[in-house]
Amino acid sequence: MSEKLKSLLLDDAVFYALLVVSIAIVAFVLGRSSMVHVQPQSAGVQISRQNVPSVGQTPDLPISDSASVVVSSSGTKYHLQDCPGAKQIKESNRIIFSSIAEARAAGYSAAGNCEGLE
Repeated sequence: MSEKLKSLLLDDAVFYALLVVSIAIVAFVLGRSSMVHVQPQSAGVQISRQNVPSVGQTPDLPISDSASVVVSSSGTKYHLQDCPGAKQIKESNRIIFSSIAEARAAGYSAAGNCEGLE
């Protein structure tokens, strides 16, 4: 029996396969164990969920919902007219919506780099 095992382990393909599987298992276990000690909050820090919108609820925007916005014909985000992202859209690819509500209804979402839309 030990001769069979020895000859099997001396085979390069089997040895390397076992080595890769062993390393993968060890990496997985170490990754999982590193997350056990992570605390969701720092000591003394209170996290408030008062102003966090629930799923399906739109957050309060500091700008008017009737503000004109620009989207790219190939994009998925809307930008305010004076936003840096809006200035990068080619004139031939620009689509202008008269309100944020119109852009949302068309399936667009707010650009993250446009102040006031977050």
